[in-house]
Amino acid sequence: MKKFLNFYGSWLGSAALMGLILLLPGQASAGKNVFKFFEDMEIHGFVSSSYSYNFNKPATQTNCGIAPLTGCARIFDQDDNSFKLDNTELVFLKETPDTGDIGFRFDLTFGFSLPEGAQRLRSSPSAPGGLSPIATADDDFDLQQGYVSWNAPIGRGLQLDFGKFVTHVGAEVFDGYDGWNMNFSRTFVFGWGIPFNHTGLRATYEFTDKLTVMAMLANNWGEAGVSDNNTDKVVGTQIAYSPSDTIGILFNWVGGNQGTVTPPVSNNNNWRNIFDIVVDIALTNRLALQLNVDYGAEENAHPVNGGTAKWGGFAGIVRYDFNKWFSMNVRGAHFIDADGFRMGAVGNRLWEVTFTPEFRVADNMVIRFEYRHDESNLSIFEEDDGSGTSHQDTVAMNALIHF
Repeated sequence: MKKFLNFYGSWLGSAALMGLILLLPGQASAGKNVFKFFEDMEIHGFVSSSYSYNFNKPATQTNCGIAPLTGCARIFDQDDNSFKLDNTELVFLKETPDTGDIGFRFDLTFGFSLPEGAQRLRSSPSAPGGLSPIATADDDFDLQQGYVSWNAPIGRGLQLDFGKFVTHVGAEVFDGYDGWNMNFSRTFVFGWGIPFNHTGLRATYEFTDKLTVMAMLANNWGEAGVSDNNTDKVVGTQIAYSPSDTIGILFNWVGGNQGTVTPPVSNNNNWRNIFDIVVDIALTNRLALQLNVDYGAEENAHPVNGGTAKWGGFAGIVRYDFNKWFSMNVRGAHFIDADGFRMGAVGNRLWEVTFTPEFRVADNMVIRFEYRHDESNLSIFEEDDGSGTSHQDTVAMNALIHF
């Protein structure tokens, strides 16, 4: 199976794109109907700002670089005693609800306070596991998503997206006009356990009102999924099943070779898998529960013995809507990086508990406060004198607006 994917992965994407073009007679070139094409285009926006305070008062203010960590334990909200413009986003969207429709989506993201904003989607291929939440200070702009879509007239409609898109793995999302997380901060599972986005081709088909399946062929995880570090591709899938109106289940997987084409990385044979399950349950019309479990492994990547490196975690969130304007979100999460492959700290185990009261002050504005406690079996959190400690407590305030 693995050899098949390695051999055929490169030309499958090209063949799929060529077939897509050939099946679009009269639409591939600009013509007199170009303005009609943009008739249904939507423009959306999203802005998020925050203030964070760390009771450890870390010496570097970003709580990064505590050995043996190779990066920041937390992502997006490391800074202590700091106001930040987290993210501004402008989205151009043309949906494809009917078979035969052609559309697109472009999410332009601007970040003005590192390592937030656009920098959050960048990664360091030299970091353990090929991913580090440390930002690169080259610019403040990123195309978070950008793809063209076609609802092919096959059965109920086969949705094809070609370009760069946010990963289907994980319960947490990148905040935007069409959705944000129940908590302000992200779990360690999100920051270190999964890919952020992919560049390639994905196909989605709704078999029934309860069952939808997606398949993907894309570049590997390196450089936030944009470029390859070898000649192979990764494949992925999602099975979305809703047994009832109150339960939704997602089964996600991404697998592919992550080895480089030159030594010393195991002769281009580092197959990586990530398995992910998300369960959403509406217990009542006010009480909701979300569960997320992740497991990852990569062959020939153990930093000590050269064997298979493994990591994983789980998170659970309970949300209660007291009324139309106030909700409480409580989250618990655990991330295990026993081999030190993802974060660089061998034997690292992380826990967190987070409380996020949410106030909806208007139809398009939300204000959130947050208290979070982090705990590790290692001294990976920074104190005011630069030394390490096994715990930290933080508070934050976040305001977001969307249209």
